[in-house]
Amino acid sequence: MSSWSHRHVLDLAAFSLDDFTTVLTLAQRFRALPVAGARKLPALQGRLMTSLFFEPSTRTRSSFELAAKRLSADVQSFSPSSSSLSKGESLLDTARTYVAMGANVLVVRHRCAGVPQSLAAELDRAGERVAVLNAGDGLHSHPSQGLLDLFTLARHFAPEAPTPAALRGKRIVIVGDVLHSRVARSNLWALTACGAEVVLCGPPTLLPAAFADFVAAPPPGQAADPVAARGPVRIERSLEQALAGADAVMTLRLQKERMHQHLLTSLDTYHRQFGITRARLAPCGPSVPLLHPGPVNRGVELAGDVLDDPAVSLVEEQVRNGIPVRMALLYLLAAAEPLA
Repeated sequence: MSSWSHRHVLDLAAFSLDDFTTVLTLAQRFRALPVAGARKLPALQGRLMTSLFFEPSTRTRSSFELAAKRLSADVQSFSPSSSSLSKGESLLDTARTYVAMGANVLVVRHRCAGVPQSLAAELDRAGERVAVLNAGDGLHSHPSQGLLDLFTLARHFAPEAPTPAALRGKRIVIVGDVLHSRVARSNLWALTACGAEVVLCGPPTLLPAAFADFVAAPPPGQAADPVAARGPVRIERSLEQALAGADAVMTLRLQKERMHQHLLTSLDTYHRQFGITRARLAPCGPSVPLLHPGPVNRGVELAGDVLDDPAVSLVEEQVRNGIPVRMALLYLLAAAEPLA
C-alpha cells in the first residue's frame, strides 16, 4: 500500500477517493480470512497499540483491540479513573507516557472535539514517531465508524468487489439527530466522496438547514478538498418523502438528554414522525438495507421487529465489519513504521 500518505487518521474530510479504495480493498482481504483455526497474522508483531478512551465505548474499543490482536500487535488499555489524570497530569503528558513505553499507534476517543488532532500536532512537533487514530471526538468526527459503514454498504451492493464505485449514484438516507452526531459527519464525507446522494431527514432542532452545505468546502485548516466531485446532499423534513427511492437507510442514536434541552417534545412523538418501522420501509422495496451505529434505542429510532430482521437489518454486519476495517487502518498506520 505504497500510495498511503496519512501519518494519522483524524477526519475523513482529508481522504481522497484512492484512500477510501485502499481501506476498503484491504478490509475486504482481512474480511475474507478464515474465521476458524489460527486467526492471527504476524503483520504487526512487535508493534504496540494503546487505546486512550476518555469516553465509554463497547463496539469501538473492543473491535480496535481485537483488530490489533488479530494482527499480532500488543495491546495496552488506558482507564481514566485509575490513571494519573486524577492526580493532575495533563492529557498530553499521559499520551507521551504511553509513547515513551513504545506505543506505535494511539487510538484516542474523547468527548471534546479536536483532542486527537491536538495530540497529533503536539506529538509531531516533539518529533515522536507515533500515529494517532481518532476513535471519536465530541461532535466532530468518527472516521473508523464512517469507514465501516461505507464498507458495509459497499459489500451489500457489490459483495465481490466492495469499492467506492459500488456507492456511485446510490441514494442514502440518514435519519435522526444529525446535529449531535459525529457518525453522520463522517458518513457525509465518506458517502459523498464515493458519489452517493445523501438525503438527511430530521426535525429542525436536530438537523439545521446548514447541513445541506456541510461538504461544500473543506473544514478549517484543510487547504483543499481531495475529492474532485462529490455527491449531493439535501434535506427532507418528511420521512416519507426522504425514503422515496432510497437505496439504503441509516438511523442515528437519539440522545435522550436532548429532551431536557428542549430539542424534542417526547420520544413517542419523535418515533411517530421519524421512527423507522416496517410499514415506512415498505415503499423502498424488500431489499433496502438498514444501518445504525449503535447502541439502538428500540422503539425510538427503530422498531424492534425491523432491527431483528436479518433480511433488512445490517446492524450486526456493521459490528462484524468493524474488525477488518480497523485492522486495515492499524495496518496502514503501523506496518510501514520501523521497529525501535
